Amino acid sequence: MAEKIVLPMRINRYLELSGVATRRGADDLIKKRLVTVNGQPAVLGYLVKAGDKVEVLAGAAALAPAPVYLAYHKPRGIATEAIVKLQKFDKDLFPLGRLDKESEGLIILTNDGRITNRLLNPKFNHEKEYEVETREKVAPMVKKILVGGVVSLGEKLSAKTVEIIDSRRLRLVLTSGRKHQIRRMLDGARLTVASLRRVRMMNVSLGRLRPGQSRALVGQELKDFLAMLY
Repeated sequence: MAEKIVLPMRINRYLELSGVATRRGADDLIKKRLVTVNGQPAVLGYLVKAGDKVEVLAGAAALAPAPVYLAYHKPRGIATEAIVKLQKFDKDLFPLGRLDKESEGLIILTNDGRITNRLLNPKFNHEKEYEVETREKVAPMVKKILVGGVVSLGEKLSAKTVEIIDSRRLRLVLTSGRKHQIRRMLDGARLTVASLRRVRMMNVSLGRLRPGQSRALVGQELKDFLAMLY
């Protein structure tokens, strides 16, 4: 089920949730005077209210940028917020979620703001999978501790599943994404993270992407990704 339109709402967000264009694409349509509200040209930032009649001129939506979805391997040492600029992606793209500077792995980049809440809100229970190497040896009891939950800064943090790969490596699946969650959980289990890599978000896997590489989500992978969101 798509996110509901709750008025009043900024017109670019309204058009985004209506499936007309991305938020930036909607702004472009408004600037080109291709959107009207109650028969008058729309203005940027207008708050759509109950009873307003918002119309997009015939064929205008086709001028808006098409949604783009990329799987990207964020290298260690780069802040998530710097990805688009440093890697010279289209300025309309933005990362969904984040990885801290010292972590690496899968980030999804898009210009489709409609899916942000559907992907990141923990109430939807979307899986994110991580591979972690620790400085200390992993005791068998660690699995029970991480699944049962660790209290950190007043929050109870837990993994959906934990697999002990070997004496210093773990595979964890989370359905939430608190700040530094895995590092805080392992700290509660008396373990220190040596390296952390996200290898999957829902049905999208990092695969063979090397640090700094990206690929477009297309075909059945994209269809399944969007279907799982809605």
